[in-house]
Amino acid sequence: MSAQPHANPLLTPDRATEHVLGPDSAAVTVIEFGDFECPSCRQAHPAVQMLLSHFGHQLRFAFRHFPLREVHPHAELAAEAAEAAGAQGKFWPYADLLFAHQSHLDTAHLDTYARQLGLDMPRFENELKDNVYRQRVQEQVEIGRRLNVRATPSFYVNGEFTDVSFGLEHLRNAVERALK
Repeated sequence: MSAQPHANPLLTPDRATEHVLGPDSAAVTVIEFGDFECPSCRQAHPAVQMLLSHFGHQLRFAFRHFPLREVHPHAELAAEAAEAAGAQGKFWPYADLLFAHQSHLDTAHLDTYARQLGLDMPRFENELKDNVYRQRVQEQVEIGRRLNVRATPSFYVNGEFTDVSFGLEHLRNAVERALK
């Protein structure tokens, strides 16, 4: 049972199809629409990790894919690779590697990161080659479009859009307000 019911079901994380950290009973839910090739998402990544560390069990965080294919040609494949890693229980460490090596998201590098994490490589490579997770990525993009997401990263705190274009402290402030 979610601690904060949302009027909009599009803003309720689904552990079956999304990557979620923190308990469902958390007082605050943060959803990020992100792109692994986006420099602003890379800047937001450590800030999100600090929020998770600082607020602990008061915070639930969900990452949704929103690859901006027009400007980030490797973003969609990187999202699919992250999903393939997630199918083997390694979404979060794989996402960390993608953000850490953002300028190297071609297939050869995606395979290298999977090897570093000890993934089942034949499975990983076949799932990428067969685009097994493309539909999941595209479904998350469609949810973002229905919510009028236009840029990455886009954050929602307890169902409310939080503008971080003028600094990530706005995200922390929104979480603190939601806890009061």
